[in-house]
Amino acid sequence: MESQVRGGTRWKRFAVVMVPSVAATAAIGVALAQGALAASFSVSGQEFKVRADKLVGHNFTQYGSLDTGKGLDGKDAAHPVAVSAFETASITNMCQSVVTPVPFLNKEITLKLTAGNKGKDVEASKLYIDVSNLDADQAVFDNMDIGVAAGSAKGPKPKADEKTSPFGFAQQADTATLTGVRQTAWATTAGTFTLSNLHMGLEWGSGAGHECY
Repeated sequence: MESQVRGGTRWKRFAVVMVPSVAATAAIGVALAQGALAASFSVSGQEFKVRADKLVGHNFTQYGSLDTGKGLDGKDAAHPVAVSAFETASITNMCQSVVTPVPFLNKEITLKLTAGNKGKDVEASKLYIDVSNLDADQAVFDNMDIGVAAGSAKGPKPKADEKTSPFGFAQQADTATLTGVRQTAWATTAGTFTLSNLHMGLEWGSGAGHECY
């Protein structure tokens, strides 16, 4: 039977495409809101945006690595990233957003997740953020060492599947405090992630007013 068409949209086809990913994201979000849970955020090899008023991380290390994602030709390609790793971290007013194209409608949908914005921070342990671009109003590092070898720093060791060079450059600090954070990332991974006051929303469109920034 042909799927129902309204205004040029085949709604059964749309549901098949969107419902599984939305349901899975919602289920993860509910579990995270209720308590600590191991979590990994990556979106089919896409970059996504992350914004936070403040991030305070302890036993911080940063080193270079490669992530795999879609290139401009649609094929898998390696992308250089700076991995920021923390033994523990507190994040105030966190927002994550990703834009997903819907080719047969020639439109885009933005999924936006917010948490830690009502007086109780997001808490994470063994937190890794694979960053391709980072801006912050201010960054303060306590007891910082620059030029340590990747994998030898005081923070979490590189993940087992990470592609790092034994001759790579890294830096470390006892504490890293970043305010006014805006970054694009390929992945976020945590041993545990507790999202207080979680909200997730989907809406048509992208850019200002839809994404985190």
